[in-house]
Amino acid sequence: MSSLERQDRSGWQASAACAGESGSVFYPPLRAERRSVRSSREQRAKAVCASCPVTSECLDHALAHDERFGIWGGLTNRERRIAVVASD
Repeated sequence: MSSLERQDRSGWQASAACAGESGSVFYPPLRAERRSVRSSREQRAKAVCASCPVTSECLDHALAHDERFGIWGGLTNRERRIAVVASD
């Protein structure tokens, strides 16, 4: 990654609503979680994303880097895969 890419990446990430938030809301635990717990965690993360000024940059990053875990740009991995298929 070039220094310009690192600078751009840190720029949008610094403006993200999730900056400083606990990653546990955005990423699943190492052990399995009940569906109701997962749903609640994902809704909390999406609420943070809903107020974020850089949601589209975050989603673009996740798609470009094939992020397979976590909430990125307000979408789960499954939702991102569906969005990619729908756009093809």
